[in-house]
Amino acid sequence: MLKFLPYILKTLWRHRARTLLTFSGAAVSLFVFCFVVALQEGLDRLTSQSDSTLVVFQANKFCPATSHLQQDYDQVISKLSGVREVVPIQVFTNNCRASLDVVVFYGVPPKKLRSVRDFELTAGSWAEFETNQDAGVVGQAVARRRKLKPGDRFSIGEVTVTVAGIFASQNKAEENYIYTHLEFLQRTPGLNLVGTVTQHEVVLDPSADPSHVAAQIDERFRGGPIQTDTRTKGTFQAASLADLVDLIGLTHYLGYACLGLMAVLILTTNFMSVQDRIREHAVLQTMGFSGELVFSLIMIESVLLSFAGGATGILTAVTVLANAGIAVSAEAVSLALTPSISLAVIGLLLSIAIGVLAGMLPALTAARTEIVPALRAA
Repeated sequence: MLKFLPYILKTLWRHRARTLLTFSGAAVSLFVFCFVVALQEGLDRLTSQSDSTLVVFQANKFCPATSHLQQDYDQVISKLSGVREVVPIQVFTNNCRASLDVVVFYGVPPKKLRSVRDFELTAGSWAEFETNQDAGVVGQAVARRRKLKPGDRFSIGEVTVTVAGIFASQNKAEENYIYTHLEFLQRTPGLNLVGTVTQHEVVLDPSADPSHVAAQIDERFRGGPIQTDTRTKGTFQAASLADLVDLIGLTHYLGYACLGLMAVLILTTNFMSVQDRIREHAVLQTMGFSGELVFSLIMIESVLLSFAGGATGILTAVTVLANAGIAVSAEAVSLALTPSISLAVIGLLLSIAIGVLAGMLPALTAARTEIVPALRAA
């Protein structure tokens, strides 16, 4: 069939305006579909995190600004069986609502940060962060959006930090956070949070039962000054993004609509192409082309157009996702949109499938063309 490729390409270019419009429509459809898939994959990554980490939050509170636990709870929690390490965390965010540009500060004891986070500095130094109380390490997604580099001063509200380093993480959601010293964030003017933290992050031993330890923690503080609500980190983050989870579920329909629109667009273009070339197909049959060969030529044309448009949309989406650092945040929890191999493979397979499905009926119509009536056609 390769010998017919020049003929197929010439056929597509013959009506270049129609071909380019169809190509563009297919590209836009797959571009939007890729963003929908990236959103779902980001949610899956966030909520499927290991159960070996618990988050202790104030009971019946939601936004980090309303949760105030005693910092010394960490001493009690650390003595429980199965607990390896407890990290008190103060959270400050400029917006608890869903947004594409939420800035989240996590105040942690500097010596504990590297033991509970798998970070790699791409610029700056850990020593600069650990020895200067007003220093912070910034996720590269935030740094990219805000155009930050080591040595810059960065302010949100009353919080002003000096960028000591830019970090990358395997967990892309982490790259949307800024980590500072716990005491610095507690003593920031206007916050007055000395002695309290937003939450405690509890790292468990591999053999520990997360649900059992969580129940122990909540039972221990049930009669205390502040009751706790302890969940695995994935469950906690899913609860924080509850409203977004429902919205992301609805975006599935947007993805399906894009695929349906692409299929209709390719199908319409194929039918128009077949109708324009009724006499041409009849001539081909008089030259010895079988109906099966005509069918194959139309199918290849359909798949080629669909694949080219889809691949362009996928490539554009992957490029944007890889470089823009897009994240959706709510209640100080970020959901990162990042490209993946599975996203690209799914998109390419769907492009081929749509090309096949949208080409079958027009190709069958062309293959069944009767020579004499077709030659008489205007």
